[in-house]
Amino acid sequence: MTARGALRRLIPSHLQPVSRRAPPPPPSAADEGPFPDPYALLVHDPIDLLSSLWRRAFAHPLPAPFPNLSGYASRLDLWLLSYQRACAHATGSFPPRHAVQLPTLHSLLRLRAAALRRHPAFPWGASTHLLIRSPADPPSTVPISRRKLEARLANAPPPFQDRVVQELLLLLLEPVFEPRFSPKSHAFRPGRGPHTAIRSVRSHFAAYLWFISADLTGVVDALSPDTILSCVQKAVSDRKVLSLLKSALNAPVRPGSVPPREKELDGLAKKRLKRKVLRKSRKKKVLNENEPKPDPYWLRLFFGFAPEQACHAPNYGHCGILSPLLANVCLNELDWWLEERIHEYFRPSSHDSIWKEAGDEGCHNPAWPEFVPSSGKEKTRKMDYLRFGSHVLIGIRGPREDAVEIRRQLMEFCESTFGLRPENSMVEIEHITRGIEFLDHVITRRVIYPTLRYTASGGNIVSEKGIGTLLSVTASLQRCIRHFRKLELVKGDRDPEPLPCSPMLYSGQAHTNSQMNKFLETMADWYRYADNRKKIVGFCAYVIRSSLAKLYAARYRLKSRAKVYKIASRDLSRPLRESTRNDAPEYSDLLRMGLVDIIEGVQFARMSSIPSCDYTPFPRNWVPHHELVLHEYIKLQDPKFFCELHKTIKRKEINSPQDDVSRMVWYYKVYGVYDAKRSLQKLNDWKNTDEAANKENQILLGSVSMVH
Repeated sequence: MTARGALRRLIPSHLQPVSRRAPPPPPSAADEGPFPDPYALLVHDPIDLLSSLWRRAFAHPLPAPFPNLSGYASRLDLWLLSYQRACAHATGSFPPRHAVQLPTLHSLLRLRAAALRRHPAFPWGASTHLLIRSPADPPSTVPISRRKLEARLANAPPPFQDRVVQELLLLLLEPVFEPRFSPKSHAFRPGRGPHTAIRSVRSHFAAYLWFISADLTGVVDALSPDTILSCVQKAVSDRKVLSLLKSALNAPVRPGSVPPREKELDGLAKKRLKRKVLRKSRKKKVLNENEPKPDPYWLRLFFGFAPEQACHAPNYGHCGILSPLLANVCLNELDWWLEERIHEYFRPSSHDSIWKEAGDEGCHNPAWPEFVPSSGKEKTRKMDYLRFGSHVLIGIRGPREDAVEIRRQLMEFCESTFGLRPENSMVEIEHITRGIEFLDHVITRRVIYPTLRYTASGGNIVSEKGIGTLLSVTASLQRCIRHFRKLELVKGDRDPEPLPCSPMLYSGQAHTNSQMNKFLETMADWYRYADNRKKIVGFCAYVIRSSLAKLYAARYRLKSRAKVYKIASRDLSRPLRESTRNDAPEYSDLLRMGLVDIIEGVQFARMSSIPSCDYTPFPRNWVPHHELVLHEYIKLQDPKFFCELHKTIKRKEINSPQDDVSRMVWYYKVYGVYDAKRSLQKLNDWKNTDEAANKENQILLGSVSMVH
């Protein structure tokens, strides 16, 4: 032993010099030892696992946070399902479960270990040393310089492994938060959408005079990670899931991974961009083997009609597809705060014939026109609201001072809860007579003067001129024209002139008509609940038919739309020929031989073929079908339900089926939904009678035993 070694042994350990070497790197997922056989872990059906999670979440008491999510997060079956969903987004095809190869399963095991390990945190947005790669990524076999590699990585999109983890978190967190969300929230939720929001406005916003339209996009986009985590922790207590979500919110984001916003271009730049797009569209593009097919033209047209409120989706850090759910989680605090304001603001009046108690729809069918009195000191004060994403619509039946006060409270609540105050221009107060634009529909009121006839005392029929207001929800024609002008199918604003549909220049007549029919059918369904459905769909059909007529006039050299309509008829269903040779075969002969496709006429060529507005009642206690099934299933699993059902059957009076059917028809006609309050009241009466009978029996038995 050397002298230096002997001296080292004599020096105490806490006085020895610190080594200058760097600390060893943290153990990677690949160094943690051999992984188990993946096929031995794939023993459960992922749909069954998710179904059990949905059942547990809806049966769990709402105030308490959901306890354990790590057990679901460690299931390889759910990781494989997340990988399949991510592949469907990247390649356009959903890979079968049995087609996933063994190396991919080993990569999923490494990804699972890295995601559930709290230290070190999961490498969100990693550029190199990826744990799993997308099947659409080409193998990198060509060497490049370090400068090119750094430039390519700086502008690279988010890695595929981030999408897999985001899919898993979405599968786990969505069923936990769905039963906690307010039924008045309609965006980024399964079973709800713009149609449910429009139907809710039509059914529940009659007789409201003042509307507060709040755009909270600036507040939602600027939410801090601490605010988001504090809202999530109220429903989720699992540390591993919270740690993974916290790392996704706090990890730095590369500039290239954020999608750039569209820049406003001037006239010359727009012309140059249009020429560039036309040059690219004329070239035939050959897709790669795993490259997803582009959306068909009719679907791209329909996506161009997306409302402004539905176009924007928040994006927090590396959360990606999880960001809309997190935005709903934070805005859920605002939902329940507004629910409390609704109950506090409600003040009934004995002179009001519509609303008698809070939450009551009154004796009317909300889907049909209602005659409601105007607001005043002796009228009922009432308010309601709904939210679509970051856009809030509040209806108030009362004076404007109340609307101003609620607006002030709303802005103060956002500042105190989210730490951000919305701009004054983003929270506006509008009167119903001016029209409120929401989801490309205009909410307004029409005053009508109906003649009310009734039988007075003595049998005389009295006719009186009354006054009433009719809630009107119409599609915005100006918005529709603006969307068509953006898609370059019309020019002009007040008197729009259709333009030829140039993207379909090299398609046949049968294919072009088929594409436009799908677009018109989708537009007719989009404007399904608008009062002016016939008018707006007829305008869309006119633009499409005129655009196709101009296109066919240029393609077949007919010089005008009139000649196209003369040959192809009004709906463009007859074939147009490129040549006028007599030796060319007839279209009927070619169709019989199967050499050409059948030409469908463009739909809605006449107003009589356009469907009318759908006035189906939309009850206040409406829930999506999947939630209804979950509640029914949970109820059937409860043994108390069968005891109550048995008592109900024993105590229920004998009725004929005709009586039950007539009662249900009457409730649906008057209320728009079966009256659950009265049935619940009857059930409580039966319970009370049962309890009273049991007490009497116990008293009698006790007295008999004392006598003996």
